[in-house]
Amino acid sequence: MNKKINAMFFSATDTTKKIVCTIAQEISEHLSETQNYKSIDFTLPATRETPVTFTEEDLVVFGVPVYAGRVPNLMVKYIAGVQGRGALAIPVVLYGNRDYDDALIELKDILEDGGFKTIAAAAFIGEHAFSKTLAKDRPDEKDLALAREFARQVWQKLKAQENITTVSVKGNRPYRKHYMPKNKEGLPVDIRKVKPKTNDNCIDCKLCARVCPMGSIDVDQVSVISGVCIKCCACVKKCPTQAKYFDDSGYLRHKEELEIELTARKEPELFLE
Repeated sequence: MNKKINAMFFSATDTTKKIVCTIAQEISEHLSETQNYKSIDFTLPATRETPVTFTEEDLVVFGVPVYAGRVPNLMVKYIAGVQGRGALAIPVVLYGNRDYDDALIELKDILEDGGFKTIAAAAFIGEHAFSKTLAKDRPDEKDLALAREFARQVWQKLKAQENITTVSVKGNRPYRKHYMPKNKEGLPVDIRKVKPKTNDNCIDCKLCARVCPMGSIDVDQVSVISGVCIKCCACVKKCPTQAKYFDDSGYLRHKEELEIELTARKEPELFLE
């Protein structure tokens, strides 16, 4: 089977990118020793300005992180605008060791509505955006080895079937509501408007402004968040001087709760049938 392999992803802290590219690379190596895959990173605002269209000649490994148990809601419109036109797709979600809830079935549905045929799917684990200890350093080598094995199984499915079946995945329709943290009284806490702050460690290198996937950090005054913050934590985790931080009590309580309660290692889930 002759297919053009593509890795397409939103990955603010590079964890989703690592898994998606590992899968795409492994599949491309089975196609040909010299064939490479095409990488389409739509993390930054400028990259989402150009429409993307595929054809029946393409296979796309399509990955997003899980935000509150769902596909990042501010990316849904963009993803829905990607045209499959008969291309094969492998939806992949990456979550921070809590749960992926309905994110994978939602991503699968969006891709199929856009003209893709989903032939396999997977949910992997990555270091949580809020934390440096929850699922620390994941995806790790064990995860990457499983991603490569998953890619080999996908390739075997492609070779073995003339009429490739659409994959079934876990999830609910209608989708569950977005996950919300709770306070000490058990009431939901809305942290959507919470934004990071900047301390005196800032050296004004502008890196935070360059990596913000929403373009919300003012490049001339990086302590100013002029737009929406999706809590991807790219500015926090990539700051060379640890100048970015959150101090909202609801956010910090949720972060601490996750770090205490979710220490057991979750394992990836793969879907091929």
